[in-house]
Amino acid sequence: MNRTGTSRRTFVTTAAAVTGAAAVGAVPTPAAAAGTAAQADAATAITASTGAPSVAVLGGGVAGLTAAHELAERGFHVTVYERRALGGKARSMDVPDSARGGRRALPAEHGFRFIPGIYHNLPDTMRRIPFPGNANGVWDNLVAPAEMSFARTGREDLRIPLPWPGHRPAELTLDEIRRALTALLETARSIPLHESAYFVNRFLVFLTSCDERRNETWERTPWWDFLRAERMSYDYQRILAVGLTRNIVATKAEEASTRTVATLLEAFAFNALGRGADGPLDRILNLPTNEAWIDPWVTHLTGLGVEFRVGWTVREMAYDSGAGRIAAAVIEDPGGVRRSVTADHYVSAMPVEHARRTWGAALRAADPQLARCDKLETDWMTGIQFYLTEPAPLLAGHANCIDSPWSLTCIQQAEHWPSRDFAADYGDGAVVDCLSVDISEWDRPGVLYGKTAKQCTRTEVAREVWAQLKAAFNDTGRTVLKDGALHSWFLDPGVDGLGTPNPTNDDQLLIHPVGTFHNRPRAATAVPNFFLAGDYVAVDIDLATMEGANASARQAVNALLDRTGSPATRCAVKPLFRAPELEALKRHDRLRYRLGLRNALDAG
Repeated sequence: MNRTGTSRRTFVTTAAAVTGAAAVGAVPTPAAAAGTAAQADAATAITASTGAPSVAVLGGGVAGLTAAHELAERGFHVTVYERRALGGKARSMDVPDSARGGRRALPAEHGFRFIPGIYHNLPDTMRRIPFPGNANGVWDNLVAPAEMSFARTGREDLRIPLPWPGHRPAELTLDEIRRALTALLETARSIPLHESAYFVNRFLVFLTSCDERRNETWERTPWWDFLRAERMSYDYQRILAVGLTRNIVATKAEEASTRTVATLLEAFAFNALGRGADGPLDRILNLPTNEAWIDPWVTHLTGLGVEFRVGWTVREMAYDSGAGRIAAAVIEDPGGVRRSVTADHYVSAMPVEHARRTWGAALRAADPQLARCDKLETDWMTGIQFYLTEPAPLLAGHANCIDSPWSLTCIQQAEHWPSRDFAADYGDGAVVDCLSVDISEWDRPGVLYGKTAKQCTRTEVAREVWAQLKAAFNDTGRTVLKDGALHSWFLDPGVDGLGTPNPTNDDQLLIHPVGTFHNRPRAATAVPNFFLAGDYVAVDIDLATMEGANASARQAVNALLDRTGSPATRCAVKPLFRAPELEALKRHDRLRYRLGLRNALDAG
């Protein structure tokens, strides 16, 4: 496929039969969404200069930037409207007032990046974003951590090496070897043999289940029930039930769809076996996200002709019932003035909790799948960063604190950013590392104050998380995290009102309780010039991920191309890997399912 934006742009611009461009005008009410003379003049002027169909992309996160990228390469005139900051939840940000002596501000983020080898669509986009010195663009900024860990309070941590081709494992001390063997043997003993065998059987049941059984039976079965976790040991529950749900996708094991959790586990298992993967099991960026990815992406898109309006908040999609189309997007500009933005096509690329607020009754009536989005649920999964003045010898990768009441996961950043001298490049010169932590559980009492995270003030949240981290890492004879080495902390500014009766989170995460699969909308709506992109849209990876956001944007662009009869090449949308060896077993299970029988391996 031709990846050059110039050739696509020239071809589509020449061939386009539909012309138009975005026009912006102030409006006193949503009813005045379209049709003023000033707007017509603006549209005519821009059309004459671009000769291309116009698209308003509403939202500048991964979904919105992906849609803009694919559309711009195909010759469309694209304007992205983003209410806050480009990159959305994937962006990194500066800690205010932290830069000293010509250094950059301390880097912070909503949550650390995790780009596993099961992703294919997002890495394809990253390869097409130029980065100085990189043959494969931003994709070359991905690095693979050497290990991961289940950090267990009061017991040795279970550290798992993550080898990959070309991997050079770190040198091990006798003490590290002793600890690794102790943790492995302790875990093997603590999960009874019959429970381990049962879990393996349940996984095989899912692997050989047909799509109909997955989409119906397993979609409506909580992961906790599928594993019979209630009757199992503590370690079985914490590692195999909770560890694969709450700490990774912020969904309670008692509620999470088995289809969602097991599909992810299946993909990771094949990734670990080297099947159908883009790269190693675990990958992160070798710089703060904006430096490694988002800023180069915006620069590239600007070069393709994409325009950005940051600080513009979408308030309503103005639907013309007579025409059966979106007439305009009513958007509040940075000055608080509501304006009517008109374009030939509209791609809503906002998170579902924000997007559905902009869909009025008439628009919802035009496409019932929009109303079903009200049933989609979100929860809190938010990041906090701790800045350290001394290196903390945790591990070279992600740690899952499986016994922490707030379901913490974390990673140290500095060792994965080899081109940066942290103390020389960031902050005041005293900080040598950043410990980035995700808080997945906000409704369970902590160990320090006995309050939930939502009941705590911001300072209490920081102290509580620090205490839970120390409980997980300083519990077996070593003081890994020292109070004296804690320089400062930064909690995602999207969280507000903590410690009050009504805390809010502006950056929530779509979760997957049972039945969610059936309420996820398609990228193509029944409204001919309106399309959906975002991690809540139905794609092959049934999970709120950057990969899902990217794939959904590709699907939205393809739907737009189909609607307009465009001759442009369609976006490639690569599904999750399906092992061909299992297809015959799935066909057999399809027959059993239609006969009302269990999977052949399902012993109950």
